Amino acid sequence: MNLLFTLPLLGFQYGDLAPMMSAATVETHYSKHAQSYFDQLNQLVPGTEWEGMSLDDIAAKATTGPIARNAGQAWNHQMFFEQLRPGKSSKQPSDELLFLIESSFGSFDAMLANLKQAAVSLFGSGWVWLVMDDEGRLSVQQLQNDDNPLRHGWKPVMTIDVWEHAYYLDYRNRRGDYIDQLWPLINWKVISSRIAG
Repeated sequence: MNLLFTLPLLGFQYGDLAPMMSAATVETHYSKHAQSYFDQLNQLVPGTEWEGMSLDDIAAKATTGPIARNAGQAWNHQMFFEQLRPGKSSKQPSDELLFLIESSFGSFDAMLANLKQAAVSLFGSGWVWLVMDDEGRLSVQQLQNDDNPLRHGWKPVMTIDVWEHAYYLDYRNRRGDYIDQLWPLINWKVISSRIAG
């Protein structure tokens, strides 16, 4: 089968995010769950109106049906894994991003608290996003299932996967603990780059 979409390679080994995220969790999440969305999309898209379009365009424009579900999940997972790096080596937000964070939330810690509250309170499965609107203001958004910021006209800045496969092996039903342990893994250099352009 000719691959139209490919899950990007990780910038680290499965065990590099431990103990915050175990090798088993990373391997299962990346090689089973995330990969399956790309595999399904590669089977579904050929011969449809979506053939020849980028993953970004499909994730933004397809809103219902199997192609929308798999494109949304593939794109979301790509964003999630891109922003992770081994703990204790993460860069701090750029001055520009920190200014936006403080303008929008009051402080960096307040933003993290907003993200955690949104993640803990999201009913069922989905994603929590830090997004930027057309006026450059940041906000936290809860999106269900395969939904993503592109469908709402927002620029994606950061995401938290709150589907159970992202944390259940390590934290069981303690979603809040997963969120607390996620912060040291965030590569703020990548996050900061997303507000440019």
